[in-house]
Amino acid sequence: MNNIEMIKEKAASAEVLARKVWLAGLGAYGKGFEEAKSRFETLSTDSNKMFADLVVKGEKLETEGKSKFTEAKTKLVAKTDLDHRVEAVRAKLGLDSSDTDAKIEELSAKIDALTAAVAKLAK
Repeated sequence: MNNIEMIKEKAASAEVLARKVWLAGLGAYGKGFEEAKSRFETLSTDSNKMFADLVVKGEKLETEGKSKFTEAKTKLVAKTDLDHRVEAVRAKLGLDSSDTDAKIEELSAKIDALTAAVAKLAK
């Protein structure tokens, strides 16, 4: 083999090697891109699932909160109605607390008047 053929063979070999290096680089880039794309899709899917789960949890808590609020409101209304009824009965029986002091003073005045009348009669 002469020098020219040897040079051509070495150049062809170098060209093949350079092409393989180029293709290996492209392959590495492609593999990296696919991995990044796969991870992004996984993250995107996971975040969408997490968001949907949070929405479901929020709806459940909202329903429970509304239910507890309605229950508390119903109890409060019932207690208020009962308090009004008790006040009405106390007023009808003359046990209204605002009238008690006035009635005690009125009775004290009557007792004082009776005591004075008995004292006059006793003289």
